[in-house]
Amino acid sequence: MNISALLSTYAQEALQHLKITPVVAITAKVSLRPDLADYQIDSMLPLAKILQMPPRQLAEQVAGQMKKNPAFSAMIQSVEVAGAGFINIRLNNSWLAEAIAGIAKDARLGVALQAPTHIVIDYSSPNVAKEMHVGHLRSTIIGDASVRTLTFLGHKVTKVNHIGDWGTQFGMLIAHLEEAESHDQLSLSDLEGFYREAKKRYDQDADFSKRARQYVVKLQQGDEYCRHMWQRLVEISMHQNQQNYDLLGVSLTPDDIRGESAYNTMLPEIIDDLLQRRIAQEEQGSVVVYLDAYKNKQGEPMGVVIRKQDGGYLYTTTDIACAKYRYETLKADRVLYYIDARQHQHLMMAWAIVRKAGYVPEDVALEHHKFGMMLDKQGQPFKTREGGTIKLSELLAEAVSRAKRIIEQKSPQITGADLDELATIIGIGAVKYADLSKNRTTDYIFDWDSMLSFEGNTAPYIQYAGARIRSLLEKARLQGLSWQDPQGLTVTTDEERAIALAILQLEERFNLVAREGLPNMMCQYLYELASLFSRFYANTPILTEPDEAKRKNRLYITQLTGDVLALGLSTLGIRVPERM
Repeated sequence: MNISALLSTYAQEALQHLKITPVVAITAKVSLRPDLADYQIDSMLPLAKILQMPPRQLAEQVAGQMKKNPAFSAMIQSVEVAGAGFINIRLNNSWLAEAIAGIAKDARLGVALQAPTHIVIDYSSPNVAKEMHVGHLRSTIIGDASVRTLTFLGHKVTKVNHIGDWGTQFGMLIAHLEEAESHDQLSLSDLEGFYREAKKRYDQDADFSKRARQYVVKLQQGDEYCRHMWQRLVEISMHQNQQNYDLLGVSLTPDDIRGESAYNTMLPEIIDDLLQRRIAQEEQGSVVVYLDAYKNKQGEPMGVVIRKQDGGYLYTTTDIACAKYRYETLKADRVLYYIDARQHQHLMMAWAIVRKAGYVPEDVALEHHKFGMMLDKQGQPFKTREGGTIKLSELLAEAVSRAKRIIEQKSPQITGADLDELATIIGIGAVKYADLSKNRTTDYIFDWDSMLSFEGNTAPYIQYAGARIRSLLEKARLQGLSWQDPQGLTVTTDEERAIALAILQLEERFNLVAREGLPNMMCQYLYELASLFSRFYANTPILTEPDEAKRKNRLYITQLTGDVLALGLSTLGIRVPERM
C-alpha cells in the first residue's frame, strides 16, 4: 500500500483530464501539519509558474477534478486548497479500516516488491592482522541495514566485505609469524599486539627488515610458502571478525569476503589499457591520470597517480578495478559503498577515471553512502581513556554487561540463560539503534545512558513496545479471545486512526530508506509508531473493552502494530524480545 503514489496518480490523472501536461513531478507528501491534513500536494506551485497561471486557481481546478474520480472520493474525508495553492487531503476512517484489514494475511504487511535489480553493497572492510574497532561499526551496521532493506524489497543483493588483505606490511607480518612459530611463541588472540611487535621488529632489526621486504616480493610473485603464511593471517583475522558479526547480528559471512588481493591480476591490464588509450600518461616513471573536474591550487587539472615509480599500485588503482569488476563480472545495476566521509574525494576521483575509461556506464549508479564519525560526550573521536582505539569486541561486551545490570535492577526474576539472552538482545540492539537512528552523514555522540534508556527514541523503548504487545496478545489467547478475522473492522477513535494511518505508510518509508540509504528514516518511523501505540494503550481499553467488536478491532490493530515494529526492526538487524 503506497498512499503517496496512489494520491499522486489521481492528481496526474486530474491534470490529464484538464488537458494539462504535468511537466514537473506531481507528488503527494505526508503532511507536516497533521492537524490540517494527512497528505499534501504542493506541486501546483512550480507547475503554475511554468503555465503562467495563479497557483491557487490551478490547485482548485485539480482538486475539483480529483473529486470527480469515484476511487479518490471513496478514500477521502476532505480535500481542500490552502494558502498559495496547496492541496490538503484527509483520508476517511472507513477507507483506513478497509485498507488495514486488507493486509491481515499478507506476510509483507502491504509492502509491494520493487522491480528487481542487482545491487552490490560494499561495507565493513576491516584490515587483516588488526582487530575491528569502533571505526568499523558504522559501516558494518548501516551497510547491513541497507542489505536487509533492499533484499526485503525484492532486489538481488551481493554483499562485499572488501578487506585490507594486501600491501607491503604483509612481508613484515609473515616474517614475524614465521619467527614466532619457530620459537613456539605464537599468539594471535591479540592481533593488535602481534601487529605492534612485527612493526617494532621491522623498525629496529635490519636483518628482519630485509627479510620482510623479500617476503613482500615473493608474496606478490605467488611464492607458495608466503601465500600459505599470508592465508593463515587472513583466516585468523576473519575468524575473529566473524565473532563480532555474529554478536552484532550482521549477515556477513566468510563467503562475502573479497579483499584487495582479489583484484591484483586486473591492475597491470588496467594500467596498460589506460596508457594505450591515452587516458593515462607516464611522468618520471609514474603513471598519472589528469582529471579536468578536479583542479590544483594553480587551477590546473589534478593528476591522480595510479602506479608509482617503483611499479607499486595504489588504493585508487584497486578501487578502479573494483568498480570495473562489479559491473563487468558481477553485472551490477547499482553499487553502494558504505565508507566514511573522509574517503569521499578519493572515491569520486577513482570513479571519475572509471567513467572516463567507460568501465562502468553512466546508467549504472556508483553511490558513496558516506557517514560521519562516532564522538564522545566532549565531541572528540571516541577512544579509550589512554587515547587508544576502542576494540569493537570490547564495546559490544560492555553493551551487554550494562544491559544485564539494568535488567537485574528492573526485572530481578529474570535469571540464567534468559538473562544472558535478553541482555544481548537489548545491549546489542541499543548500540546498533543509537547509530542507525542518526543521519549517517553527520557525526554523532556515543552516550551509554541515552542509548540504553527505556524512554525516547531508543531501541529499548521500541523493543519494550513490541514485548508489551506480545504479552498483551498472549493474555488474550489465554482468555480464549479471537481477533484474526478483520471482517467488519472499524476505525473510530483518534488513537486507532493515527495507528492505522502510520501502518499504511510503511511502504512509503521502505522506499525512502532504500532510495537514500538512510536507515534513520526507518528508526524515526518505528519510534513514532511505538509512541502512537503507547498512547493507544494508555487511553483505550483493549482486553477490558466489554464490546466484543471493539475489543476485536483493538486486538487486531495491536497485533498489526507489533508485526510492523518487528518487521521494521528486522531490517535494522534488531530483535524484539519475548518479554522485558
